[in-house]
Amino acid sequence: MKSVQTGPSGSIDVVNVDRPVPGPRDALLRIRACGICGTDVTFLHMGGMPLGPGGAMIPVPLGHEPAGEIVEVGAEVTDLKVGDRVVVNPQGVPSGIIGCGGAQGGMREYLLIEDTAPGRNVAVIPDTIPFDVAALNEPMAVARHCVNRSEAKPADKVLVFGAGPIGLGAAIWLKLRGVQHVTVADVIPERLQTALDIGADAVIDSAKEDVTARLTELHGQGANSLGQPRPDTDIYIDAAGVAAVVNTALTSAKWGAKLVTVAVHKKPEPIDFGAILRSEMTIIGTQGYPTEIFEVTQELVEHQDRFARLISHHVPFSEVERAFDLTLTPGAAEKVVVTFDD
Repeated sequence: MKSVQTGPSGSIDVVNVDRPVPGPRDALLRIRACGICGTDVTFLHMGGMPLGPGGAMIPVPLGHEPAGEIVEVGAEVTDLKVGDRVVVNPQGVPSGIIGCGGAQGGMREYLLIEDTAPGRNVAVIPDTIPFDVAALNEPMAVARHCVNRSEAKPADKVLVFGAGPIGLGAAIWLKLRGVQHVTVADVIPERLQTALDIGADAVIDSAKEDVTARLTELHGQGANSLGQPRPDTDIYIDAAGVAAVVNTALTSAKWGAKLVTVAVHKKPEPIDFGAILRSEMTIIGTQGYPTEIFEVTQELVEHQDRFARLISHHVPFSEVERAFDLTLTPGAAEKVVVTFDD
């Protein structure tokens, strides 16, 4: 069977590997769809992971956003059956995180789920949700954890920086949570239109508009701890991962505002910490999905049409090189999902 891994820097290798054979407590999953994530792109730029002797790069099997159907189960597996459609917790198998340094990646034809257990490493999904949308389960769990960490309340006014899949996912969860007003800021007009399509109340083109002034128009006027006028925005979410976003949030913040950062900042950059004193801003980090990986599944099914708007490109596995090229090209795609033929 074919499996995708990192190749030389900036490229993938499609390699032939043996189809896994499930043990008595395992299940074998036929992959039907797998999303491509920014983490995959990071591994591609690095040319692997520095896990070899002396920090040498070794290839990484890619793909941690799979969905598929069970084709074999071990003799001791009683709570799953052949034909069950499932989404996967990539952190739930003993051989390491699927697609993030573990022995297997999800961008392959068949995936072994070791020590399989519904609710721990898989969740059964109905046949009413397409596999491509089901493959959003993992990134939407990341977005849900971010929103949970924000503790956003219905009366809050929120700005999400970054209209990529995580930022847009956060916007969807905020609106489903009943949050009063959600604004999304980005520099790509097509992404801003997607933000409106999925239910954001307003958008800001931060390449052309003054974010602070526009926020004051949208959210009203508050003040920082010195009484200086600031937008009456309660929560800022950084799903962009650039210092300019953080500094804009810090210098725009009213007294007691929150900054929740879910984006990966790839390098240290200057941050205006003096602005924190003027707002007494709370800064919250968020990573992964300690509890959310399957908490989101039913709502993903229920609101699948809304989440489906996040997918900009469907690419067949036979053209997987093109799928990764799209993701590696800035601005070429919002969310790429690779689909597997029958």
